[in-house]
Amino acid sequence: MMKLNLLLLAALLASAFMLVRSSYEGRRLFAALDRARNEQLQLDADFKRLDAERQAQATNLRVERVAREKLNMRPASPAVTQYVADAAASGASR
Repeated sequence: MMKLNLLLLAALLASAFMLVRSSYEGRRLFAALDRARNEQLQLDADFKRLDAERQAQATNLRVERVAREKLNMRPASPAVTQYVADAAASGASR
């Protein structure tokens, strides 16, 4: 009878330790999941902000202004356009 009681006590203690360990593991995993969700929300907010900035930077008026001011570009007109005739290409197409 004493051996059975000791065996049951050992089984009870092992079960209690496993319960504590699984509870701890569950809390640890839940905390990791919560951190991952918070990081996901932060990354989504950053993505939306960066996408809005990209759209604001890519407007036609801004691109044209930057090209004119920083790159010293000007619109093409017939007065400044030069056409080049390639004799080798024109002879090959005949």
